[in-house]
Amino acid sequence: MEYHFTPGTVALAPLIVLHEIDVAYIPRRVDFASAAQRSDRYRAINPKGRVPTLVVDGEVLTETPAILAYLAQTHPGARLIPDDAMGFAQVQSVNAYLCATVHVAHAHRMRGARWVDGEDHEAAMRAKVPQTMTACFAHIEKHMLRGPWVMGERYSIADPYLYTIAGWLKGDGVDIAEFPGVAAHVAAMEERAAVQAANAVMAEPG
Repeated sequence: MEYHFTPGTVALAPLIVLHEIDVAYIPRRVDFASAAQRSDRYRAINPKGRVPTLVVDGEVLTETPAILAYLAQTHPGARLIPDDAMGFAQVQSVNAYLCATVHVAHAHRMRGARWVDGEDHEAAMRAKVPQTMTACFAHIEKHMLRGPWVMGERYSIADPYLYTIAGWLKGDGVDIAEFPGVAAHVAAMEERAAVQAANAVMAEPG
């Protein structure tokens, strides 16, 4: 199993789960500073040129929600997803929102060129990020975070995902103190050994 990741990205979430399930993997750091994600070598693995990418026995899996679900389903002993269909769907609903809405709102700060042309338009997108991220986390705080974990008493693959994206709030101009439930969740996450181990991997020199 190979895991391709870049520090500071959403790839932290599956990395935490890799440590939660305590499975052997080969870390493959993708250096964004040298545009390694756009190299022919990396695009041969993931033509999207993005992270994360999980390679299992030659099979390539991309997209954070898919990787999280795969790791949980192939390691049921870790109990990272509910046993019933509705419970699993609810976890996937949270992760879909984090992926399709919150991550995209965050990306408007530095990746505006994906959606618009011209610096004026990109600047307008950047200026909107504190507002949109605040709205997203207000929704999460009120409607999604049951506490102490996302799904309530049971830790799941939604927790590393929320923790990772919550880590972007300061850079997006949002004070996490506005969301005491999310702040408490982040604090609880940082006490977990798997989170500490994954953060250590991310902090290793390239």
